[in-house]
Amino acid sequence: MKLTLAYLRAHKVKALLLSLAFALTAFLPLALTVLVRTYQADLTARAAATPLVLGAKGDRYDLVLKSLYFSGPLESPLNAKEVSEIKNAIPLHLQFTAGGAPLVGTNLSYFKFRHLTPATGTLPLRLGDVILGSAVAKRLNLTPGDHLLTDQASLFNIAATYPLKMRITGVLKETNTPDDDAAFTDIKTTWTVAGIGHGHSDLEKSPEDVLTKNGTTLQASPAILQYNEITPENIGSFHFHGSETTYPVSSAIITPDTPKATTLLKGKFSTSETRQILVPNLVIAELLGVVFKIKRFLDRASWLVYAAAGLFTTLVVLLSLRLRQNEWRILTRIGCARNTIVKLQLQELGILLITGLVIAMFAASFFMKFGTGSLNFPN
Repeated sequence: MKLTLAYLRAHKVKALLLSLAFALTAFLPLALTVLVRTYQADLTARAAATPLVLGAKGDRYDLVLKSLYFSGPLESPLNAKEVSEIKNAIPLHLQFTAGGAPLVGTNLSYFKFRHLTPATGTLPLRLGDVILGSAVAKRLNLTPGDHLLTDQASLFNIAATYPLKMRITGVLKETNTPDDDAAFTDIKTTWTVAGIGHGHSDLEKSPEDVLTKNGTTLQASPAILQYNEITPENIGSFHFHGSETTYPVSSAIITPDTPKATTLLKGKFSTSETRQILVPNLVIAELLGVVFKIKRFLDRASWLVYAAAGLFTTLVVLLSLRLRQNEWRILTRIGCARNTIVKLQLQELGILLITGLVIAMFAASFFMKFGTGSLNFPN
């Protein structure tokens, strides 16, 4: 062993290159395996903790992924009335973003359901308040008392509502879930962003050119701008048009009290042509089945990589033996047995392989810690 280590110390560059070649060969399949298992655990844990999801008839994967992981905007075919009529239903409004993060309109039941508590500040207290996930607050460098603007859907649509300047009331504790990468507000605030609710300036104090008189009544022209911030001074002027029962809801998380209630809900929506109720755990399991089919193919393909690495290693060893013939001849002349020479070569190869594997494991661990973060899906 001392002779092997002395040789490796004398040929550091060669030893390092071979170790890195072995490490790279082992890293790719190792990182893929760890990555898939980690995401599988994250996916199944959040899905298993969510009993039922109600939404529009259509793509099941889209409904579950967007309702659980906020992977993008979700259309709003539901209405507030049908959600309010279901016991233990938590509404979700998922159409807007703020600071590049999903803006989730919901109610206080969501925080209790997901066990979310503020690390600093408080939960949203009134219309126009927002609380940030830990990752969002860190990325935007925002704290309670600061403000966050909603993202404008279209820069060229002059008829669109103005971005809403929301007051940040708190930052949630880190949970290593998609909640870290989202901003949460009361669903009425997202309805305000959608233009269903808005406030106006005081008509009596408005300039004459934006007012018309009809007898004794003052009428406002379209020139009066809507507020883009809700403050204690103007919150009283904010109002909503139409019946609240018709206001849009993207989807709803339902937590039935009993198995019987779950069965009744499934039966109620099983024949609906416009609504569907899903068990997220089953949908995610089906989705993971497709992922693992792809992984099995990649695993089989990785054997080709191993075979190529084995051939490469054999070639390097054979070339090394040819270059070291004089070295082995000298060892034989001084009385070194042939099996000892083979043992030295195997020890050298073993040390390089183990070193490469250790490097690959450290690289995979570093990749998982700093290269992935919480579970996220592209919009």
